[in-house]
Amino acid sequence: MIDFYTWNTPNGRKISVALEEMGLPYRVRVVDITKNQQFEPDFLKISPNNRIPAIVDPEGPDGAPISVFESGAILLYLGAKTGRFLGETPREKVAVTEWLMWQMGGFGPMPGQVHHFLMQPEGPARDYGFRRYHTETKRLYGVLEKRLAGRDFVATESGPSIADFAILGWAWRHERHQVPFDDLPNVGAWYDRMMARPAVKRGFEVPLS
Repeated sequence: MIDFYTWNTPNGRKISVALEEMGLPYRVRVVDITKNQQFEPDFLKISPNNRIPAIVDPEGPDGAPISVFESGAILLYLGAKTGRFLGETPREKVAVTEWLMWQMGGFGPMPGQVHHFLMQPEGPARDYGFRRYHTETKRLYGVLEKRLAGRDFVATESGPSIADFAILGWAWRHERHQVPFDDLPNVGAWYDRMMARPAVKRGFEVPLS
């Protein structure tokens, strides 16, 4: 039984979806970031960056418990543990890694900044920050739109990968960062296709807060 330390955020949802898709038994350990529980000493031992999500797998690679922090690292670990969703061929594996890094480096940090500035008081600082990060967020959606032209999934042909799970966690909040899918038909179709998967649906329904 994997202990899954999280809160109801896009990065948390990446992992709940992956755990459901991989059929791994887990239990949610809520870390209430609205009460700064991510800074408590016990959680620091698991996640030295004081961020959710994190996991503790009692059956690590050598049979001993292992903790893993950072959502991208967790996805790679779970994919390696199960041998699933990492790509079937060497070229697919490269593509999965590329698009996972794309999400971690941009399609997450940028819409996250949009969320931050939308919560600030109205004024020049809010307007500048929102405009800067919203423009980049829309650009990243455009990159994803082009990638999905003629494709069902982001990195692999045969089915979704951990890259899809990672990107989906943030696309789930597209309304919050004010990017409708009206002009992104490929993204919209991919989003609907992913959300229609029973395991993905369970991953978004499991309470994380």
